[in-house]
Amino acid sequence: MQSAERQTVYRWGFVWSGAFVAAVGFVLLGVAISRSGAWAEVASSLGLSVMGWGSLLQTLNAALLVPAQLGLEKPLPVSGMQFLVAGVLAWLGGWGLLAFGIQRAPAPTEGPSAAAGATLYPRLAGYRDFYWSTLGAYGGGVLLAELVLILLQTLLSSGVGQSEGGAGGSGLQLAPPWAFAVSLVVACGVAFVSGAIGAARARRLSMPEATIGVFYLGLPIPIILTLMERVGPLQLSLGHRLREVTYVAGLLGRPELGYWLVFGLLVLMLVLGINSGFIAAGSGKLDLRAGFELFVARRHVAVFRPSLLLGTMAVLLLGIIPPLIIYGIIRAVEAAVERTRIRELGMADPIAAAHALNKLKLRQQSPTMMMTALSVGGVGVGVMALIVVLSVMSGFEIDLQQKILGTYAHAVVSKYAGDLPEYPKLMEQIGKVRGVIGQSPFIVNQVMIASEGNVDGVVIKGIDPKTVGEVTELPSYMLPGGSLDFLNKPELILPKRAPGGPGSPMLDDKPAGGAPPPAPGEPAEEEEVDPIIGRPTKPAQEQVLPGIILGRELAASLRVVVGDRVNVVSPLGTELSPSGPVPKNGAFRVAGVFYSGMYEYDSKFVYISLAEAARFFDVKGATGIELKVADIDDARRIASDVVRKLGGYPYRARDWSEMNKNLFSALRLEKLVMGIILSIIIIVAAGLIVATVIMLVLEKRKEISVLKALGVSDAGIVKIFLAEGLQIGVAGGLLGLLSGLAWCLFIEKVGIKLDPEVYYIPALPVKIEPVQTLLAVVIAVLVTYLASIYPALKASSVEPVEGLKAE
Repeated sequence: MQSAERQTVYRWGFVWSGAFVAAVGFVLLGVAISRSGAWAEVASSLGLSVMGWGSLLQTLNAALLVPAQLGLEKPLPVSGMQFLVAGVLAWLGGWGLLAFGIQRAPAPTEGPSAAAGATLYPRLAGYRDFYWSTLGAYGGGVLLAELVLILLQTLLSSGVGQSEGGAGGSGLQLAPPWAFAVSLVVACGVAFVSGAIGAARARRLSMPEATIGVFYLGLPIPIILTLMERVGPLQLSLGHRLREVTYVAGLLGRPELGYWLVFGLLVLMLVLGINSGFIAAGSGKLDLRAGFELFVARRHVAVFRPSLLLGTMAVLLLGIIPPLIIYGIIRAVEAAVERTRIRELGMADPIAAAHALNKLKLRQQSPTMMMTALSVGGVGVGVMALIVVLSVMSGFEIDLQQKILGTYAHAVVSKYAGDLPEYPKLMEQIGKVRGVIGQSPFIVNQVMIASEGNVDGVVIKGIDPKTVGEVTELPSYMLPGGSLDFLNKPELILPKRAPGGPGSPMLDDKPAGGAPPPAPGEPAEEEEVDPIIGRPTKPAQEQVLPGIILGRELAASLRVVVGDRVNVVSPLGTELSPSGPVPKNGAFRVAGVFYSGMYEYDSKFVYISLAEAARFFDVKGATGIELKVADIDDARRIASDVVRKLGGYPYRARDWSEMNKNLFSALRLEKLVMGIILSIIIIVAAGLIVATVIMLVLEKRKEISVLKALGVSDAGIVKIFLAEGLQIGVAGGLLGLLSGLAWCLFIEKVGIKLDPEVYYIPALPVKIEPVQTLLAVVIAVLVTYLASIYPALKASSVEPVEGLKAE
């Protein structure tokens, strides 16, 4: 009679000797490859060997590259060849010793048992250890999902049916984020369906097939995408084809992080599909009915009890201490009243009193019910925290985005090198592009600005006051006392007298461009000085200086107000003077002060008129054209349409996300990391769900055995306990959603005050985004669903005999 136990003999001497010899061979191979300088040539082959793609063949392939000297830095020396041969022999010999040291013990020669020839247990008789078709469904599904995601993202971003000529052509073209969302949904559907088909074919979860399929067919694409950022040949061959994919991944600041997050999501959808396929077809036929299982699960856990839901909601809204105090007081009063009633009843009828006391004990919560309440509360806390924190971070992001877009345009058109003297003609062409709703020319440069009080380096920008309001919010940022109109009409600026006395100049009165500007209609009048007393006979007339707009922080640093004079010095240009070349400089009069709410802008930006900037910097026309688009999320595509409309090179266009890529990438990455960290709360609650469902399984072993004896399949038992876990997740998710929205509305309406001098916002901003709010609930439900799989499988493995033999 053969033993039921697996008999494997380990000869540890051969095992350890083989491992040592193989390690020596590996070291010798490394020395040989290092001496030949062939690591770059054999790295890809060795990588495939590590992945398992023909390990022995790829290793030999890599070894053959060395003596062949294909592209080697120097010929392989004789000693290097000796290391190579010795390493290969040691490597193969070591693995041979390992194989010889692990053997199956010979079968015993005892005769067959008394049950020889009897019918085998059906589940064991129909078992197969491996399904190639399931492996193909799992691995091929992940690979197909990845390819669908990449191809569909590229197709939707570049345009389906887009006319060849450029902007405004007919066809479907989505903004990159929306194209990615559509592609991701389709790819997740492919992975889910593939997992369901594979599990239905095998009638079990088939985790070995799933592991091998994901490892060998799913990993290559994210690995290639990750290496593409670092390997030059891959970038040259694939970079231009996958530019839409890399752009969306780069929105996080770390493209490789985006690749692996998407890969993890596809694997998750494959796992959900596998589980769903097993539930639907695990009994041998397609069974999508779940009414009976849901009824049993609802009776088991009783999650949707009003007392449980209301109590958990009170804890989420008010904190844990006040509700527990109130709950304890109420329960103590109820118990005292009920026991007093039972005692009085027992005076008249002891049997009725015993019956009432038994009912009172039955109403008390069992340990499983308490763990169910804790699980619901844990999921609710996780969802609530996720919603509140992400909404606050979205509020900061939206506030920052509004301030940036209020100062910067949605897109900027310029040349790769040189100015835009033809900008009026370009603006006519740009105005015909669909999606462009505003445009304004500009000149930008860096200068030094000085007053009597201070000196600072700033970014000076020449603007057209008539059109700048079409692309930015600068007109609405102006503080009382100044106006953008003063840039075109500097004579309207009311000058301020310098502290030195009437007419004494605070700074050099030399205007921009080097020539003194005339007053409206006539030259500036020189003041008349009496030759005897040396004093002016009449007040001097103030020079009309070109206007300049300063930020509030910069004006405070320079200690100037509207009407004061400041001096602008450009280190990029020089002028000749009797003493030699000097930096170009000019005097301006403060025409207004703006306040955007961004310290960086209010302290570093100044504005002058476009014509004055052209004269000061000797620029022909403008250096670029700012654009405002109808949909800021589609600014990248519209900017590309503008470039195509202008004929391409030498023109280029950059959207706001590209110009501020580092800032917004950091915000998105911070929000993602914060979401992942807060999701740990839900994972901790999932541990409670696992414990709760396992306790339910232990409590209901007899009921499970009865159900299976009555014909309920393993898939039906799995449905019951998955439904119990899902009920906990759904209840906790809904309670967390309601409490999270309530806290967000409280913060938004009542407000949490902040110091505007520090944070530049008066209160904590909140922005409730429907997609991320819904995503928080979906994450909670998915985590609880996944946490219920293992207890459900354990419940389905209970045999009727094992559960009933103690009864």
